[in-house]
Amino acid sequence: MKTDLGKVLTVSGQQGLFTYVAQAARGAILESMLTKKRFAAGASTKMSALSDISIFTQEGEKKLQEVLEAMKTFLGDGKAPSGKSSPEELKEFFGKVVPDYDGDRFYPSHMKKVVEWYNCLKEYASLDFETEEDQAKAAENEESAKTAASKQAKEASKQKGAKVNAKQAAPAKASVPRKVV
Repeated sequence: MKTDLGKVLTVSGQQGLFTYVAQAARGAILESMLTKKRFAAGASTKMSALSDISIFTQEGEKKLQEVLEAMKTFLGDGKAPSGKSSPEELKEFFGKVVPDYDGDRFYPSHMKKVVEWYNCLKEYASLDFETEEDQAKAAENEESAKTAASKQAKEASKQKGAKVNAKQAAPAKASVPRKVV
């Protein structure tokens, strides 16, 4: 199953990654990938979808999905360096994976987060990501399923209404004028 990075979130002040489950009255319901525990994140909670995150390169920015795919290609089945690795080791690793990263704006603290996210996704989700085409197809399929379901519901209500009208038509009440005093 492909991972939708739009539904994988990072929460400020919380360790690990979270999956979006549903909308809550005042925020969202999230499930931790590590512990599988759910919690309600309030509207004031700072959350970021991984699909919205980019890293700085010499030419501009590179989406996190592209970086994770480059890491997957480079590492194969291996794990990325630990988030507790030395800054020099992380810089060397990212120099091989994303050679054009901007060393002035892409700090070792950011590198630690990216390798931790990679390892978390590798262990608890999939490193096969949904593309925009996959999401468009899924939306189209969902829309056609909704249309088909609404057509079926209308047909069922028409058939049900016809049965009720034919079998159980209630006699009309005689209207008697009331006296108003």
